[in-house]
Amino acid sequence: MDKTPQTLPRQSWTFSNEINSEIRRAAATGIYDIRGGGAKRRVPHFDDLLFLGASISRYPLEGYREKCDTSVTLGTRFAKKPIELKIPITIAGMSFGALSANAKEALGRGATAAGTSTTTGDGGMTDEERGHSEKLVYQYLPSRYGMNPDDLRRADAIEVVVGQGAKPGGGGMLLGQKITDRVARMRNLPKGIDQRSACRHPDWTGPDDLEIKILEIREITNWEKPIYIKIGGARPYYDTALAVKAGADVVVLDGMQGGTAATQDVFIEHVGQPTLACIRPAVKALQDLGMHREVQLVVSGGIRSGADVAKALALGADAVAIGTAALIALGDNDPRWEEEYQKLGSTTGAYDDWHEGRDPAGITTQDPELMQRLDPVMAGRRLRNYLSVMTLECQTLARACGKSHVHNLEPEDLCALTIEAAAMAGVPLAGSSWIPGQSGF
Repeated sequence: MDKTPQTLPRQSWTFSNEINSEIRRAAATGIYDIRGGGAKRRVPHFDDLLFLGASISRYPLEGYREKCDTSVTLGTRFAKKPIELKIPITIAGMSFGALSANAKEALGRGATAAGTSTTTGDGGMTDEERGHSEKLVYQYLPSRYGMNPDDLRRADAIEVVVGQGAKPGGGGMLLGQKITDRVARMRNLPKGIDQRSACRHPDWTGPDDLEIKILEIREITNWEKPIYIKIGGARPYYDTALAVKAGADVVVLDGMQGGTAATQDVFIEHVGQPTLACIRPAVKALQDLGMHREVQLVVSGGIRSGADVAKALALGADAVAIGTAALIALGDNDPRWEEEYQKLGSTTGAYDDWHEGRDPAGITTQDPELMQRLDPVMAGRRLRNYLSVMTLECQTLARACGKSHVHNLEPEDLCALTIEAAAMAGVPLAGSSWIPGQSGF
């Protein structure tokens, strides 16, 4: 008797196991999903670009014998005391509250050892971070948690946060289990109660008011500190142009691959644009205003390696900022804690447990016992090592393209592997001269 081959049932792509699980969770709880981390969907990113190394038409630099400078100065437009960095990689804003005091200290130690800056994030300035950060950027957020004029003056630069890549148009969250006595005191909040940051500043309602606010901050800080404006990757051309016209020294552009301590999953996955899509419009805005390189552009959101750094610089950025990668360098989501991550309902590499406050690595927690698992001295060394490797990788690629400074990298040094990446980055598709939407073959 002939046997008819059985056909295996096909799972729905639209209603996958992950989608069905979320539907069941929403039906059971009646609340939206809150998590930390960044977007988990695959979107065009720096991996979709390649460098065109030098040969005959371009002459490469010889190994480590020919100098390739990595220094960058941020805030040269108006500030009396611009920030001078040895490397074009900075540490993005991550708050005390979202992170432990030990983690903030480790970030300061690592950044200082590498010759770069770190950023406070929401929630104010801790002594651990200020004490170990040679160069510290103070974030001024819509919540104004922990904000006071004295800390503005103690900082080396001020970053006015208008938007964040993980949640453009939305505010962040800090769940009650992370609001300890110290966090509550710094933020002037009740202990143990869930808090949500505002999505817009109460001090201004548009770019004209923003200009007034920037002038007010400059007066408070005696015109010494560079003023950054941080925007989420939503409308990078217009937001960059308006930030420049309002008087910014530096524009920080955060794409959707950027992480967050906690917000709605629907924001993380469905709002904003990929980092790769945001850089060229922002650079175009600066060029149209005659401000490219005069107003510095810092790009963040999914930066992981020296190759990512070099590609961002080639597209027109002056520097990059890392957040998630810095936490991983400190020891976050280390496989040695896998069993404990599973007890939280997570797993190593998921990065969705940051809001819970029970991080086994002692980084995204306020639990005193868990915090002690992170040695800030050793973690700072790990971060310094990671930043050194990223810088060497960036230099290596710049030398291969014949550049004596990483800022000399340019779009002509790149090609794209996909039509989408070519269109977003404004560089030719590999093997052709075609930039989708701009030119023919």
